[in-house]
Amino acid sequence: MPINEKEYNGYLFDQLTILEDLQEVAEKENAVETLKLISKKRKQVERKLYQQLPLKND
Repeated sequence: MPINEKEYNGYLFDQLTILEDLQEVAEKENAVETLKLISKKRKQVERKLYQQLPLKND
């Protein structure tokens, strides 16, 4: 079942929240490789969340 944009954005914000929680633990443990992966995943989620929609020319 298709979801609307608001619901999809909510999922993306939930993913960012999870990444923030993981980052907090990884920083405490000084897990450098984990922090790199978290950074990569954060960029991927933000790219989806903040993408510019194409303008329609009618």
